[in-house]
Amino acid sequence: MQQKKTRTVTLGGYHGITKISIGSGHPVTIQTMWKDGIADVTEESEKLNQIVREMNSLKMLGCDIIRFAVPDAESAGALRLIQSRTDIPLVADIHFDYKLALACLDDSLPGTAPAAIRINPGNIGSIDRVKCVVEACAKHGSAVRIGVNSGSLPKELQAQVEEGKISRAQALAQAAIDEASVFDSLGFKNVAVSIKASSVCETVEANRAFSALSDMPLHLGVTEAGPLITGVVKSTLAFSTLLCQGIGNTIRVSLSSSPENEVIAGREILHECGLREGGVTLVSCPRCGRIGFDVHSFMERWQTELLSLKKNVTIAVMGCVVNGPGEGKHADLGIAGGGDKVILFRKGKIIRTIPAKDADIEFRKELELL
Repeated sequence: MQQKKTRTVTLGGYHGITKISIGSGHPVTIQTMWKDGIADVTEESEKLNQIVREMNSLKMLGCDIIRFAVPDAESAGALRLIQSRTDIPLVADIHFDYKLALACLDDSLPGTAPAAIRINPGNIGSIDRVKCVVEACAKHGSAVRIGVNSGSLPKELQAQVEEGKISRAQALAQAAIDEASVFDSLGFKNVAVSIKASSVCETVEANRAFSALSDMPLHLGVTEAGPLITGVVKSTLAFSTLLCQGIGNTIRVSLSSSPENEVIAGREILHECGLREGGVTLVSCPRCGRIGFDVHSFMERWQTELLSLKKNVTIAVMGCVVNGPGEGKHADLGIAGGGDKVILFRKGKIIRTIPAKDADIEFRKELELL
Protein backbone atom coordinates (compact mmCIF):
# COMPACT_ATOMS: atom_id res chain seq x y z
CA MET A 1 0.00 0.00 0.00
CA GLN A 2 1.12 3.55 -0.67
CA GLN A 3 1.90 5.66 2.39
CA LYS A 4 0.69 9.25 2.34
CA LYS A 5 3.67 11.51 1.74
CA THR A 6 4.97 13.08 4.95
CA ARG A 7 8.18 14.66 6.12
CA THR A 8 10.72 12.48 7.91
CA VAL A 9 11.27 12.75 11.66
CA THR A 10 14.48 11.33 13.11
CA LEU A 11 14.99 9.85 16.57
CA GLY A 12 18.48 8.97 17.75
CA GLY A 13 21.45 8.43 15.51
CA TYR A 14 23.87 9.95 18.03
CA HIS A 15 25.65 8.95 21.27
CA GLY A 16 25.07 5.27 20.49
CA ILE A 17 21.28 5.58 20.17
CA THR A 18 19.85 3.68 17.21
CA LYS A 19 18.64 5.96 14.44
CA ILE A 20 14.93 5.60 13.76
CA SER A 21 13.31 7.45 10.85
CA ILE A 22 9.56 8.03 10.98
CA GLY A 23 7.59 9.12 7.93
CA SER A 24 6.69 8.06 4.41
CA GLY A 25 9.26 5.82 2.81
CA HIS A 26 10.25 4.34 6.18
CA PRO A 27 8.89 1.25 7.98
CA VAL A 28 6.04 1.79 10.42
CA THR A 29 7.59 1.56 13.87
CA ILE A 30 6.26 0.03 17.09
CA GLN A 31 6.23 1.81 20.43
CA THR A 32 5.25 0.96 23.97
CA MET A 33 5.22 2.82 27.27
CA TRP A 34 6.98 1.81 30.46
CA LYS A 35 4.36 0.93 33.09
CA ASP A 36 6.20 1.82 36.31
CA GLY A 37 7.67 4.93 37.89
CA ILE A 38 11.42 5.48 37.60
CA ALA A 39 12.04 8.22 40.18
CA ASP A 40 13.95 5.79 42.42
CA VAL A 41 16.32 4.59 39.68
CA THR A 42 19.98 5.38 40.42
CA GLU A 43 23.36 4.36 39.04
CA GLU A 44 23.76 1.81 41.82
CA SER A 45 20.21 0.41 41.87
CA GLU A 46 19.40 -3.06 40.64
CA LYS A 47 16.22 -1.57 39.19
CA LEU A 48 18.31 0.14 36.51
CA ASN A 49 19.77 -3.18 35.37
CA GLN A 50 16.31 -4.76 35.46
CA ILE A 51 14.83 -2.01 33.27
CA VAL A 52 17.66 -2.35 30.74
CA ARG A 53 17.17 -6.14 30.59
CA GLU A 54 13.43 -5.81 30.09
CA MET A 55 13.88 -3.14 27.43
CA ASN A 56 16.24 -5.43 25.54
CA SER A 57 13.59 -8.15 25.64
CA LEU A 58 11.04 -5.70 24.23
CA LYS A 59 13.49 -4.83 21.46
CA MET A 60 13.87 -8.51 20.60
CA LEU A 61 10.07 -8.74 20.29
CA GLY A 62 10.09 -5.92 17.75
CA CYS A 63 9.78 -2.75 19.82
CA ASP A 64 11.49 0.27 18.25
CA ILE A 65 10.75 3.11 20.71
CA ILE A 66 9.89 3.22 24.43
CA ARG A 67 8.20 6.13 26.22
CA PHE A 68 8.60 6.93 29.92
CA ALA A 69 6.46 9.19 32.08
CA VAL A 70 8.46 12.07 33.59
CA PRO A 71 6.30 13.62 36.34
CA ASP A 72 9.16 15.04 38.44
CA ALA A 73 12.83 16.03 38.44
CA GLU A 74 13.93 12.68 39.87
CA SER A 75 12.30 10.88 36.94
CA ALA A 76 14.00 13.25 34.49
CA GLY A 77 17.39 12.34 35.94
CA ALA A 78 16.54 8.65 35.91
CA LEU A 79 15.47 8.77 32.27
CA ARG A 80 18.77 10.35 31.24
CA LEU A 81 20.55 7.57 33.09
CA ILE A 82 18.46 4.90 31.39
CA GLN A 83 19.02 6.42 27.95
CA SER A 84 22.77 6.37 28.55
CA ARG A 85 22.53 2.60 29.11
CA THR A 86 20.55 1.63 26.01
CA ASP A 87 20.61 2.11 22.25
CA ILE A 88 16.79 2.13 22.11
CA PRO A 89 15.37 5.61 21.41
CA LEU A 90 13.49 6.76 24.51
CA VAL A 91 10.74 9.38 24.74
CA ALA A 92 10.19 11.60 27.78
CA ASP A 93 6.45 12.08 28.40
CA ILE A 94 5.99 15.60 29.79
CA HIS A 95 2.83 17.31 30.98
CA PHE A 96 2.33 20.87 32.29
CA ASP A 97 5.88 21.65 33.46
CA TYR A 98 8.20 22.62 30.60
CA LYS A 99 11.12 22.67 33.05
CA LEU A 100 10.92 18.88 33.23
CA ALA A 101 11.54 18.74 29.49
CA LEU A 102 14.55 20.99 29.96
CA ALA A 103 15.76 18.78 32.81
CA CYS A 104 15.74 15.83 30.42
CA LEU A 105 17.92 17.88 28.06
CA ASP A 106 20.46 19.01 30.66
CA ASP A 107 23.58 20.48 29.03
CA SER A 108 25.77 19.36 31.92
CA LEU A 109 25.14 15.69 31.09
CA PRO A 110 26.14 15.18 27.43
CA GLY A 111 25.03 11.98 25.77
CA THR A 112 22.08 11.39 28.09
CA ALA A 113 19.30 13.34 26.34
CA PRO A 114 16.34 11.16 25.35
CA ALA A 115 15.68 10.73 21.65
CA ALA A 116 12.38 12.62 21.85
CA ILE A 117 10.19 14.75 24.09
CA ARG A 118 6.42 14.31 24.16
CA ILE A 119 4.64 17.55 25.02
CA ASN A 120 1.29 19.19 24.51
CA PRO A 121 1.84 22.89 23.77
CA GLY A 122 -1.65 23.57 25.07
CA ASN A 123 -0.73 22.57 28.62
CA ILE A 124 2.93 23.65 28.61
CA GLY A 125 2.09 27.34 28.71
CA SER A 126 3.35 30.35 26.76
CA ILE A 127 5.04 30.27 23.38
CA ASP A 128 8.25 31.30 25.13
CA ARG A 129 8.20 28.07 27.12
CA VAL A 130 7.63 26.00 24.02
CA LYS A 131 10.48 27.89 22.36
CA CYS A 132 12.82 26.96 25.23
CA VAL A 133 11.97 23.28 24.75
CA VAL A 134 12.38 23.54 20.98
CA GLU A 135 15.80 25.18 21.30
CA ALA A 136 16.98 22.50 23.73
CA CYS A 137 15.69 19.71 21.48
CA ALA A 138 17.40 21.23 18.44
CA LYS A 139 20.67 21.51 20.35
CA HIS A 140 20.63 17.85 21.44
CA GLY A 141 19.10 16.39 18.28
CA SER A 142 15.94 15.27 20.06
CA ALA A 143 12.62 15.06 18.24
CA VAL A 144 9.24 16.24 19.56
CA ARG A 145 5.97 14.38 19.62
CA ILE A 146 2.88 16.54 19.99
CA GLY A 147 0.19 14.73 21.93
CA VAL A 148 -3.49 15.61 21.48
CA ASN A 149 -6.31 13.60 23.02
CA SER A 150 -10.00 13.95 23.71
CA GLY A 151 -9.40 14.67 27.39
CA SER A 152 -7.32 17.78 26.81
CA LEU A 153 -9.06 19.82 24.13
CA PRO A 154 -8.65 23.61 24.35
CA LYS A 155 -11.65 25.25 26.01
CA GLU A 156 -12.83 27.07 22.89
CA LEU A 157 -12.84 23.86 20.82
CA GLN A 158 -14.52 21.93 23.63
CA ALA A 159 -17.22 24.60 23.74
CA GLN A 160 -17.85 24.23 20.01
CA VAL A 161 -18.21 20.47 20.46
CA GLU A 162 -20.71 20.93 23.28
CA GLU A 163 -22.67 23.43 21.19
CA GLY A 164 -22.82 20.94 18.31
CA LYS A 165 -20.93 23.22 15.92
CA ILE A 166 -18.18 20.67 15.24
CA SER A 167 -17.62 16.99 16.05
CA ARG A 168 -15.13 15.88 18.65
CA ALA A 169 -13.00 14.38 15.88
CA GLN A 170 -12.96 17.71 14.04
CA ALA A 171 -11.96 19.44 17.27
CA LEU A 172 -9.10 16.98 17.79
CA ALA A 173 -7.80 17.51 14.27
CA GLN A 174 -8.03 21.29 14.63
CA ALA A 175 -6.22 21.22 17.98
CA ALA A 176 -3.42 19.23 16.38
CA ILE A 177 -3.20 21.64 13.44
CA ASP A 178 -3.06 24.61 15.82
CA GLU A 179 -0.37 23.06 17.98
CA ALA A 180 1.68 21.86 15.01
CA SER A 181 1.67 25.42 13.65
CA VAL A 182 3.48 26.56 16.80
CA PHE A 183 6.49 24.42 15.89
CA ASP A 184 6.37 25.47 12.25
CA SER A 185 6.43 29.11 13.36
CA LEU A 186 9.57 28.35 15.36
CA GLY A 187 11.21 26.65 12.39
CA PHE A 188 11.39 23.26 14.12
CA LYS A 189 10.51 20.43 11.73
CA ASN A 190 11.52 17.30 13.64
CA VAL A 191 7.96 16.81 14.94
CA ALA A 192 5.46 13.96 14.86
CA VAL A 193 1.82 14.23 15.94
CA SER A 194 -0.41 11.92 17.93
CA ILE A 195 -4.21 12.37 17.87
CA LYS A 196 -6.01 9.91 20.13
CA ALA A 197 -9.57 9.30 21.26
CA SER A 198 -11.00 6.37 23.19
CA SER A 199 -13.47 5.88 20.33
CA VAL A 200 -12.28 4.05 17.23
CA CYS A 201 -14.47 6.12 14.92
CA GLU A 202 -13.30 9.43 16.40
CA THR A 203 -9.66 8.34 16.24
CA VAL A 204 -9.99 7.37 12.58
CA GLU A 205 -11.91 10.53 11.61
CA ALA A 206 -9.50 12.87 13.45
CA ASN A 207 -6.37 11.31 11.95
CA ARG A 208 -7.88 11.35 8.46
CA ALA A 209 -8.75 15.02 8.81
CA PHE A 210 -5.29 15.96 10.05
CA SER A 211 -3.54 13.88 7.41
CA ALA A 212 -5.42 15.75 4.67
CA LEU A 213 -4.05 19.08 5.93
CA SER A 214 -0.53 18.38 7.19
CA ASP A 215 2.66 16.61 6.12
CA MET A 216 3.70 15.79 9.70
CA PRO A 217 4.02 12.05 10.37
CA LEU A 218 1.37 10.51 12.60
CA HIS A 219 1.73 8.33 15.67
CA LEU A 220 -1.40 6.16 15.83
CA GLY A 221 -3.05 5.14 19.06
CA VAL A 222 -6.44 4.67 20.71
CA THR A 223 -6.21 6.26 24.14
CA GLU A 224 -7.50 4.41 27.19
CA ALA A 225 -8.24 1.46 24.93
CA GLY A 226 -8.82 -0.86 27.89
CA PRO A 227 -7.70 -4.35 28.93
CA LEU A 228 -6.06 -6.85 26.61
CA ILE A 229 -8.99 -8.02 24.49
CA THR A 230 -10.86 -4.71 24.32
CA GLY A 231 -7.69 -2.76 23.62
CA VAL A 232 -6.46 -5.09 20.89
CA VAL A 233 -9.86 -5.04 19.16
CA LYS A 234 -10.09 -1.23 19.22
CA SER A 235 -6.49 -0.75 18.12
CA THR A 236 -6.74 -3.30 15.33
CA LEU A 237 -9.87 -1.67 13.91
CA ALA A 238 -8.44 1.85 14.08
CA PHE A 239 -4.93 1.04 12.88
CA SER A 240 -5.87 -1.30 10.06
CA THR A 241 -8.40 1.20 8.73
CA LEU A 242 -5.87 4.05 8.72
CA LEU A 243 -2.79 2.08 7.71
CA CYS A 244 -4.59 0.54 4.75
CA GLN A 245 -5.32 4.10 3.60
CA GLY A 246 -1.63 4.98 3.88
CA ILE A 247 -2.11 7.00 7.08
CA GLY A 248 0.16 6.39 10.07
CA ASN A 249 3.91 6.11 10.54
CA THR A 250 4.36 4.72 14.05
CA ILE A 251 1.96 2.94 16.40
CA ARG A 252 1.35 2.07 20.02
CA VAL A 253 -1.29 -0.41 21.15
CA SER A 254 -2.30 1.10 24.51
CA LEU A 255 -3.36 -1.69 26.85
CA SER A 256 -4.09 -2.19 30.51
CA SER A 257 -1.60 -5.02 30.18
CA SER A 258 2.13 -5.57 29.86
CA PRO A 259 4.46 -3.76 27.45
CA GLU A 260 5.21 -7.17 25.95
CA ASN A 261 1.56 -7.61 24.97
CA GLU A 262 1.48 -4.10 23.51
CA VAL A 263 4.50 -4.88 21.32
CA ILE A 264 3.25 -8.31 20.26
CA ALA A 265 -0.16 -6.86 19.34
CA GLY A 266 1.52 -4.07 17.38
CA ARG A 267 3.74 -6.38 15.36
CA GLU A 268 0.84 -8.69 14.55
CA ILE A 269 -1.29 -5.77 13.33
CA LEU A 270 1.55 -4.58 11.09
CA HIS A 271 2.20 -8.11 9.87
CA GLU A 272 -1.44 -8.69 8.93
CA CYS A 273 -1.56 -5.29 7.20
CA GLY A 274 1.47 -6.31 5.14
CA LEU A 275 3.68 -3.66 6.73
CA ARG A 276 6.17 -5.82 8.62
CA GLU A 277 7.80 -8.88 7.16
CA GLY A 278 9.88 -11.65 8.63
CA GLY A 279 10.07 -13.13 12.07
CA VAL A 280 8.30 -16.11 13.57
CA THR A 281 4.64 -16.73 12.72
CA LEU A 282 2.82 -18.62 15.48
CA VAL A 283 -0.10 -20.91 14.71
CA SER A 284 -1.96 -22.50 17.63
CA CYS A 285 -5.36 -24.06 18.09
CA PRO A 286 -7.91 -22.58 20.54
CA ARG A 287 -8.31 -25.92 22.36
CA CYS A 288 -11.47 -28.03 22.67
CA GLY A 289 -12.87 -31.09 24.44
CA ARG A 290 -10.60 -33.28 22.33
CA ILE A 291 -7.58 -31.67 23.96
CA GLY A 292 -4.61 -33.96 24.32
CA PHE A 293 -1.90 -31.37 24.79
CA ASP A 294 -1.97 -28.27 26.98
CA VAL A 295 -1.59 -25.65 24.24
CA HIS A 296 -2.26 -22.73 26.58
CA SER A 297 0.49 -23.44 29.09
CA PHE A 298 2.97 -24.37 26.35
CA MET A 299 2.30 -21.08 24.56
CA GLU A 300 2.67 -19.13 27.80
CA ARG A 301 6.10 -20.66 28.32
CA TRP A 302 7.31 -20.24 24.76
CA GLN A 303 5.57 -17.23 23.20
CA THR A 304 8.07 -14.52 24.14
CA GLU A 305 11.11 -16.61 23.22
CA LEU A 306 9.62 -17.72 19.90
CA LEU A 307 8.55 -14.22 18.88
CA SER A 308 12.04 -12.95 19.74
CA LEU A 309 13.68 -15.29 17.23
CA LYS A 310 15.10 -13.62 14.14
CA LYS A 311 13.97 -16.41 11.86
CA ASN A 312 11.38 -16.38 9.08
CA VAL A 313 9.59 -19.55 10.11
CA THR A 314 6.11 -20.76 11.08
CA ILE A 315 5.65 -22.66 14.35
CA ALA A 316 2.46 -24.65 15.04
CA VAL A 317 1.30 -25.65 18.52
CA MET A 318 -1.74 -27.89 18.22
CA GLY A 319 -3.92 -29.50 20.84
CA CYS A 320 -4.33 -33.02 19.49
CA VAL A 321 -2.78 -35.49 17.08
CA VAL A 322 -6.08 -35.85 15.20
CA ASN A 323 -5.82 -32.45 13.49
CA GLY A 324 -2.36 -31.26 14.51
CA PRO A 325 -0.15 -32.24 11.58
CA GLY A 326 -3.00 -31.61 9.13
CA GLU A 327 -4.05 -28.14 10.20
CA GLY A 328 -0.45 -27.16 10.84
CA LYS A 329 1.02 -28.90 7.78
CA HIS A 330 2.49 -25.66 6.44
CA ALA A 331 4.54 -25.14 9.62
CA ASP A 332 8.31 -25.40 9.59
CA LEU A 333 8.03 -26.99 13.03
CA GLY A 334 5.01 -28.19 14.93
CA ILE A 335 4.10 -29.95 18.14
CA ALA A 336 0.88 -31.74 19.12
CA GLY A 337 -0.06 -34.30 21.73
CA GLY A 338 -2.40 -36.96 22.95
CA GLY A 339 -2.40 -38.63 26.35
CA ASP A 340 1.14 -39.05 27.58
CA LYS A 341 2.65 -38.77 24.10
CA VAL A 342 3.66 -35.78 22.01
CA ILE A 343 4.52 -35.65 18.33
CA LEU A 344 6.90 -33.28 16.58
CA PHE A 345 6.32 -32.62 12.90
CA ARG A 346 7.69 -30.62 9.99
CA LYS A 347 5.60 -29.58 6.98
CA GLY A 348 2.86 -31.97 8.10
CA LYS A 349 5.13 -35.01 8.43
CA ILE A 350 5.68 -36.57 11.85
CA ILE A 351 9.38 -36.74 12.63
CA ARG A 352 9.15 -38.43 16.02
CA THR A 353 6.98 -39.27 19.00
CA ILE A 354 8.18 -38.49 22.52
CA PRO A 355 6.89 -38.67 26.11
CA ALA A 356 4.82 -35.59 27.02
CA LYS A 357 7.14 -34.85 29.96
CA ASP A 358 9.99 -34.27 27.50
CA ALA A 359 8.04 -31.87 25.27
CA ASP A 360 9.96 -28.69 26.11
CA ILE A 361 13.40 -30.29 25.94
CA GLU A 362 12.80 -32.04 22.62
CA PHE A 363 10.99 -29.06 21.11
CA ARG A 364 14.03 -26.88 21.86
CA LYS A 365 16.32 -29.39 20.13
CA GLU A 366 14.21 -29.26 16.97
CA LEU A 367 13.91 -25.47 17.18
CA GLU A 368 17.70 -25.13 17.18
CA LEU A 369 17.83 -27.08 13.90
CA LEU A 370 15.65 -24.57 12.03
